[in-house]
Amino acid sequence: MTGIEIRGVNGRRDLTNFIELPNRLYRTEKFYIPYLSADRRKFLDKKKNPFFRHSQAAYYMAYKNGTPVGRIAAITNDLHNQYHGEKAGFFGFFDCPNDLDLARSLLSAAEDFVRRQGMSLIRGPMNFSTNDEIGLLIEGYESYPVFMMTWNPAYYIELYEKLGFKKVEDVLAYYLDEKTLPSERILRVVNKIKARSRITVRTVNMNDFHRELELIRTIYNNAWSKNWGFVPMTPEEFNHIAGDFKKIIDPELVLLAFVDNEPAGFSLAMPDYNVIFKKMNGKLFPLGLLKFLYYTRIHKIMTGARIMTLGIVPKYRNLGLDMVLYYETFTRGTRRGFHWGELSWILERNTLMNKGAAVMGARIYKRYRIFDKPL
Repeated sequence: MTGIEIRGVNGRRDLTNFIELPNRLYRTEKFYIPYLSADRRKFLDKKKNPFFRHSQAAYYMAYKNGTPVGRIAAITNDLHNQYHGEKAGFFGFFDCPNDLDLARSLLSAAEDFVRRQGMSLIRGPMNFSTNDEIGLLIEGYESYPVFMMTWNPAYYIELYEKLGFKKVEDVLAYYLDEKTLPSERILRVVNKIKARSRITVRTVNMNDFHRELELIRTIYNNAWSKNWGFVPMTPEEFNHIAGDFKKIIDPELVLLAFVDNEPAGFSLAMPDYNVIFKKMNGKLFPLGLLKFLYYTRIHKIMTGARIMTLGIVPKYRNLGLDMVLYYETFTRGTRRGFHWGELSWILERNTLMNKGAAVMGARIYKRYRIFDKPL
């Protein structure tokens, strides 16, 4: 491992190197889309991100002959371990060339950090938890990632496996477009479900946003409470994310479902801003913001959306409410000018949601894997 040095990230300049490393590493890769640097800096800032009120992380950079060549974050999520009764550490933001020694050095640094925190296993990739971006892309390399989904070269699979990491869970992304428009039969089924179960669906009320947020957070934490890897979102975390999303959501694609006027489900679809972020090349200034405004308000280029959150309160499962929300999102989305959608991510083991996606005519087109390794 001559020439490889692992250093902790200290100070603004180091953090800039940490943020910019993937842009240098993947600059010739067709399907890589840079994150907005300003957003990444805010997300990684331990003073600004409320995730760090209950969790810890250390950021590391790998240097080879003095040049930055790789990065990783080591994470201990106290809320996760309290909720699941585990001693699990995590790693995320892992990027390096196809170099086994370099990958080993980075992952060893993360393992050492979580081991010192008393953890008995390490799991990832997670940036930072299941409430954020997760998983290693293992199938579906022939298209761009959508908003808040990850991308990586295929060689990572072999690196992980050679370093002793094993599959713990897969999550799936489904594709749906106008060619698979829901049939009249599906419409009849959806209408029958709504009438039989006294279901009503409405969009989010942006004029009473703070009250709506608390309602949505309650549904979210209830609906996902038994999911693998789920971590309840604190009010501070939820409001932090919602504050960012408020600026870019399409209210017509944020749906709340009720059964007999009682909150029963929630879904959020986001326009695929990645097509614009690619043109911005990770930069807001000097021209990035102008490009964002141009492509969202004048020459609109977003033709797809991602259903990124869909959950049903446990007592109302098996009513077909997932189909209702899928259908409502699809029909409202097409009216808004979106011609295709991604449903992601869905746990491989989530039979109900996978069945609902298939009934709607969606097909699996990407697969992401979470690995872990005992320490």
